[in-house]
Amino acid sequence: MRTAALYTSIGSLVLSALAVAPASGEARPVAAGRTGTPVTAAETRGAEIAAARAAAAGIDFTACPEEEMLPDSLKCGAVRVPLDYAEPDGRQIELTVSRTPATGPDSERQGAFVYNPGGPGASSITFPMVGGLPAWKEIAGAYDLVGYAPRGVSGSSAPLSCQDPSVYTNGPTDAPTHPTQEDKERRIARAKAYAQGCAEHAGETLRHYTSLNNARDLDVLRAALGEPGLTFMGASYGTYFGALYATLFPSHVRRMVFDSVVDPDPEQIWYRSNMRQSLAFESRWGDFRRWVAEHDSVYRLGSTPQAVQRHYDTVRAELAAEPAGGTVGPGQLHSAFLSAGYYDDYWAMRATALSEYVRGNPEPLIAQASPRAVAAAGNENAQAVYTAVECNDAPWPQDWEVWDRDHTELARVAPFETWDNAFTNLPCAFWPAPRQRPLDVGTRWGELPPVLILAAERDAATPYEGALELRRRLPGSSLVTERGAGSHGVGGAGNACVDEHLRRYLLTGETPGRGADCAARPGPNPVSLD
Repeated sequence: MRTAALYTSIGSLVLSALAVAPASGEARPVAAGRTGTPVTAAETRGAEIAAARAAAAGIDFTACPEEEMLPDSLKCGAVRVPLDYAEPDGRQIELTVSRTPATGPDSERQGAFVYNPGGPGASSITFPMVGGLPAWKEIAGAYDLVGYAPRGVSGSSAPLSCQDPSVYTNGPTDAPTHPTQEDKERRIARAKAYAQGCAEHAGETLRHYTSLNNARDLDVLRAALGEPGLTFMGASYGTYFGALYATLFPSHVRRMVFDSVVDPDPEQIWYRSNMRQSLAFESRWGDFRRWVAEHDSVYRLGSTPQAVQRHYDTVRAELAAEPAGGTVGPGQLHSAFLSAGYYDDYWAMRATALSEYVRGNPEPLIAQASPRAVAAAGNENAQAVYTAVECNDAPWPQDWEVWDRDHTELARVAPFETWDNAFTNLPCAFWPAPRQRPLDVGTRWGELPPVLILAAERDAATPYEGALELRRRLPGSSLVTERGAGSHGVGGAGNACVDEHLRRYLLTGETPGRGADCAARPGPNPVSLD
């Protein structure tokens, strides 16, 4: 969904956290399933062996695969990593890597700069193309810009799949904010089938798609690039395994940027994280409706947020009875408007589509919300990797009654995203692979060089509390806050104040002490088909 700041979000992918208190005040178990030690000595040793091999092998950068449709300025190669770090001599998989060389003088080159856009399930293969954008030109002058396809993601030698990609072209679908018992039973059956599909497609490899392995892969990539210290920017979910990297390999860090931070508290990964995200999206949905109401002269959807909501609910009911274009039902409507919760850039487009539909013109909504067959395979792969990583990373409730009680309660105050998010993650209740215990992220004073954290104050995908928690866990880190803003991902996204802190840090290592505030960018301009 991201247009201005480099990466794509798939559904409700990237998460942040709050321990959601039950109504009665009792503690609710978020356990069950087989759990294992987060890090074993064998895996630590395996990561060292893999990095040493990668350093010796390097990466042979040549023309990128034709199917990637990348410009000739980008070159591609591959790095080999163990599927299982406890068995470094066992099966190896390849991760595709892309690079553009630094454009400045050799005397000013600072090495490789690696970027990850989050997900889990997103690739940064196209990232080096940002070097031509104004906010990135100086950085591209000093660094080789490096993107890659993480394990399981299309572009690696072991892309993960859990179901037929044609499912992603099916429409219309529903999206109940307060599901009936029949709705719930249908979604439970679907979640069980999805989890079983992941097991059937992946077999024994399924358990190796984890955040800890993503962090280890990152260190192998660092070694393959010939870098003694990693310069890395992770956005959204990329901040979580970036924080794991800082915990596992603090002496290998040169500079790190955490943009839009997942709360790394192990008690929040990942069940409670999703619930906090759903609560935060309710506030962002309110931000969008207030903005539409302020521009009632353009959109004619009412001068209050409540009026805008009534129009939205009416359209959703009409689409349930008669899908637009035969493909856009309530599920497609919700998915399209969820993007407005992620990024202000979508507000004018979505408001126009809603306004036109109300006035008898469904074409803008059909164009914006219809499933696209060309994206089906990529979307299915991204969803598979997302599900595998989050289900493997941590214990989840296996009792449906826990899910039902928690989300019914939350939906009373946050109906917009709660049940959609719950059903997206429900395969984790029936997951066939072992679950890990999340690593307790953190370093001691002096273990890390200064790192830079970027966050928008009203970000719903990764609520602001996550940035505060990461700063607490990484002593010496610096937090730059975009006050009053809510778009997900702020680095290089057009806020001159934020971008200057990012540029200065990457070029000099300088941070603004414990942090700095930046004013939000101006809101979007209202537009209409008129």
